[in-house]
Amino acid sequence: MNILITGGAGFIGSHTYVVLKEHGYTPIIVDDFSNSSESVIGQLAKICPGEVLYLQANVNDPATYDSLFNQYKIDGVIHFAASKAVGESVENPLKYYRNNVAATVLLLEKMKEYQINNLVFSSSCTVYGQPEQLPVTENSPVQKAMSPYGNTKQICEEIISDTVAASKDFKAISLRYFNPVGAHPSALIGELPLGTPANLIPFLTQSVAGLRGPLNIYGTDYPTPDGTAIRDYIHVCDLAEAHVKALSHLVSKKQESYYDFFNIGTGEGSSVLQVIQAFEKATGKKVDYVTQPRRTGDITSVYAATGKSWEVLGWKTTRNLEESLKDAWAWQEALT
Repeated sequence: MNILITGGAGFIGSHTYVVLKEHGYTPIIVDDFSNSSESVIGQLAKICPGEVLYLQANVNDPATYDSLFNQYKIDGVIHFAASKAVGESVENPLKYYRNNVAATVLLLEKMKEYQINNLVFSSSCTVYGQPEQLPVTENSPVQKAMSPYGNTKQICEEIISDTVAASKDFKAISLRYFNPVGAHPSALIGELPLGTPANLIPFLTQSVAGLRGPLNIYGTDYPTPDGTAIRDYIHVCDLAEAHVKALSHLVSKKQESYYDFFNIGTGEGSSVLQVIQAFEKATGKKVDYVTQPRRTGDITSVYAATGKSWEVLGWKTTRNLEESLKDAWAWQEALT
């Protein structure tokens, strides 16, 4: 089966490419490399020997899909391509509505036009806002988004759900994942932020590698045991495997229309200070940090209940936080 991966050169997309290949799929990447690097293509060829099929193009351009869908018989799409920094979305919301919402509408229109009926959508736990109860289940209410980024994920889920409801044979799954970390154990691919990292782990590893100053901890006055924000950190390879499980589940549905959504996390929350301690234990490296005020759009605490993803998709995590951080550090060392 030929599977199109939008944003396939990015952090999660590149790892999902590897898992798709391992399961016998033929993945095809489309990426404009605006938030990734074309060098990833060569690294993927080292992990999965053979030609890497890809197109450098913008997913906001209808001609991109016309080119791909006419050249290849596409059986399904995994849609990663999006802008993803919470802070940036607060500063530049229109960029996020264009890149995340408008691009998803275009993809759905083109999938309908070319009769491609299987979609796995890269959603986010940000759709829950600041949850009233933890852990977050799929039955937890979707709160008002804390940022334009989170709002784009809520809107896209609604658009996809409505598209399925209006179709007899379109099938889609939204994966609401938590905080991806780590890297491929080969250290050939990993998170490669352009400019100053917006996420904790790449900033941490770059800081320890001497590429940046001390790690910034944003907020030490949260109502948590140590005052720092709590997140559910999931190894990117576990996350990649969830996408393939979701795709397989869609294919098993045959011709019926179908929509569902799943939490993809470990089920455990770790504070920023706990992450630092786990990194130091896993790597033997000291982390220097300074405290800063809270950032606009950040929530206090969120972690997943993952029973539904196990019961329906047969998926659960197999890697722990220390393993994730050890792999992230190996990737950083390979870069420097």
